[in-house]
Amino acid sequence: MSYRIAIAGAGIGGLAAAALLAREGHDITLFERFSAPRPLGSGLVIQPVGLAVLDLIGAGEDARRLSSPIARMLGHEVRGRKALDVSYPASAPGRGIHRATLFGLLWDRVAALGVPAVTSAEIAAAPPDGTGRRLSLVDGRDFGPFDLIVDASGAGSRLSPLRARPLGYGAIWGTVPWPGTEFPRNELRQRYRAASRMAGVLPIGCLPGDSSPLAAVFWSMPLAELNRWPQTPVTDWHTAVAGFWPQIAPFLETIRDNAQMTQARYSHGTLRRPWTPGLVHIGDAAHRASPQLGQGANMALLDALALARALRQPLEDALPDYAAMRRWHVRIYQTMSAVFTPMYQSGNYGLPWLRDMILAPLSTLPLLRPGLTHLVAGTMIAPLSGTRDP
Repeated sequence: MSYRIAIAGAGIGGLAAAALLAREGHDITLFERFSAPRPLGSGLVIQPVGLAVLDLIGAGEDARRLSSPIARMLGHEVRGRKALDVSYPASAPGRGIHRATLFGLLWDRVAALGVPAVTSAEIAAAPPDGTGRRLSLVDGRDFGPFDLIVDASGAGSRLSPLRARPLGYGAIWGTVPWPGTEFPRNELRQRYRAASRMAGVLPIGCLPGDSSPLAAVFWSMPLAELNRWPQTPVTDWHTAVAGFWPQIAPFLETIRDNAQMTQARYSHGTLRRPWTPGLVHIGDAAHRASPQLGQGANMALLDALALARALRQPLEDALPDYAAMRRWHVRIYQTMSAVFTPMYQSGNYGLPWLRDMILAPLSTLPLLRPGLTHLVAGTMIAPLSGTRDP
């Protein structure tokens, strides 16, 4: 069974969907608003189930080679008290990777499959057209009809009805060379002051053709301060961060301009029904949360796989089946994100105390520690309900 499918957005979810659907024999056209498709942001973590999706696409081995294994997530309160200590399964670590690396691997697979890409394509609407839909662009161009339009255009989607709740905290992210330091290159390290400040260092492997190890550094702040960030002297920021966490100072030495850091704003929300006839939403167009659990890329990859599996049947059955496959996994992780985020990124003082004095000690208990391992690995429940994938 083959469909004519338009995919709006060449991010992680859109590229994964293009590769998986093309391999299933569908006629795919990819639309991207930039003149030359490119990644946005710094580093991310691919969880074990997300890596399994990359294996199905044919990019898993390269992702392992170019990423850093993440065996542990370790965080301390500014006075030294342990606030977070979660390990991945020994045989299935997370993978820290640069967004540009992951983008390149997926883009190469899509190009090798011969998927055409329409660039400078800012989506305006996807109106119905008989039994299918058309894709209308802001510049007046019009394409279609298509049997299905996949909305993978992210948090700024014009096709998604999702109205997510903005979160009060954001962050700046940057990519830096890994310096000579005592930090292990297989751990995500974080430092907190209550929940009002969070700094982090994530090993993200290397770029293709360059074996130099890299790190992603991030610094959390309230939105009012984030809005002022472009005018903040970078030397003042260096002083503030190094005073907060002296050991991070070597990672900041190459950051000499505010433009080297990318601003990130977060929101939270989930579409109750991520499809209408002829249109389906995946990734951030369907559900958004803070990055606290490191599941963003993972969820987009799983959405793409669920959609590819669902489209092996008639379209009228496929879209409800896609939603059903992902419903409970998405709901559980969205709920967990909503619970944990205020403990790490908020102006609340009671929740960080609860985190440090009660939850952190309890997390070391033998009965609870495996549950946290499944939480970060993305395997609290089956990622695709009713199937054995991935």
